[in-house]
Parts: sequence; C-alpha cells; structure tokens
Amino acid sequence: MKAKILVVDDEPDALELIEFNLKAGGFEVVTAADGAEALRKSRTVLPALIVLDLMLPEVDGLEVCKMLRRDPATAAIPIMMLTAKASEVDRVIGLELGADDYVTKPFSPRELVLRVKNLLRRGQAADEKQELIRVGQLSIDIPRHQVSVRGRKVELTSTEFKLLTLLVQRQGRVQSREQLLKDVWDYDTLIDTRTVDTHMRRLREKLGPAAKHLDTVRGVGYRCVEE
Repeated sequence: MKAKILVVDDEPDALELIEFNLKAGGFEVVTAADGAEALRKSRTVLPALIVLDLMLPEVDGLEVCKMLRRDPATAAIPIMMLTAKASEVDRVIGLELGADDYVTKPFSPRELVLRVKNLLRRGQAADEKQELIRVGQLSIDIPRHQVSVRGRKVELTSTEFKLLTLLVQRQGRVQSREQLLKDVWDYDTLIDTRTVDTHMRRLREKLGPAAKHLDTVRGVGYRCVEE
C-alpha cells in the first residue's frame, strides 16, 4: 500500500510540482490549499506525512503545526515545513513548534522526495531485537511506538521518538551532533547542528522528570545516562 502524503500549499504551481514528484516517487498524494483545509484533511485522512507551506490563507502554517501537535490523533504525524522563509530564526521557530524537517524554496524536487522517504523511514527503523527499553522511570515500547514516564504516556513525533530511542540504545556513549544528524535525520553532510539542539530541548520538555536521563556533553553532543 502506498504511503499517503498530504501536501499543503496555496500556490497552484508549487502544489502541482510537489504532487507530480511525490507520485513519481511512489506515494499517494492528497492536497490542501489553505490552513483550515489542511487541518480538516489531516484529521480525516491521517496521512503518513505532511508537507506544509507556512504562508497560507485562513490559518498560517505555524498555527497549523501547533494545532496538529496538540491533537493526539495527529501529534505523531511527521511534518516537513516547505517555505520561502529561509532565515535561521524562522527555521528554529518551525522546529520548536514541532516540525521534523524544514525545506526552503526554491527547492530540488529530487531532494524533497528523498527527504520525505527519510522522514518516513525514521518511524520504521526501530531495533526489533529489543522491543521494550527501560531507563529509570522512562519506558520505550518500540513496536507500539509509545513512550511513558512513570506510567504516563508521552506524545512524541517520529523524529523525537527515533532520537530518544537511539540515545537510549547507545546508553552511556556520547553521540555528537554530527552523528545524530546522520543517524536520525539521515544527513550525509552537516546541515545545521541547531536542528539537534532544538529537538533535544523539545524532547526534554515533554519527558519532564525523565529528562535527567538525557545528558549534555558540552562542546560535543548528548548521551543517555541511568541517573
């Protein structure tokens, strides 16, 4: 069965270009031309991934992202922001609001399709040798894609889940930002290490007291510790 991608953009030419390339890449595509339609289709279609423009009529892309992340039904759907806003501030804001990736216009259609495939692969690349992992009060159920702290379920995006799982599976070993970019984001070259820091900050906020297991190694990266 083909993975279903929701593409949200108010520019017909951009929408057509993205739709054509994703279909050529083997995906089923659903489209929306404004924020309100994007929210409605996200909840009814429940796509495997959302490609989201930021400058939209009705409800802008940042607000759409926030609303999707607050809704348990859509909180884990990977979101790729696609926008003409290329500044570092815009990128950081987008990632902090819950985006899994951030692509600026103009873009390479081939790269876009590869990034979509990489995002979808993150949620499928769990290590099946160890299905349930516990570190102190933190529990990770890999097959069910669930994380809990003291029995309370924590809603994570697919990227946050992969980042946490990777650190826990490599407990005690320091992971550099560059290594995390390669293993979690599938980037072969250094894109932006701030991407890692932004996701780590949001992940720690969600984990609450269990965030103590994610240790910062100054100037290097991160590691998971028992206490």
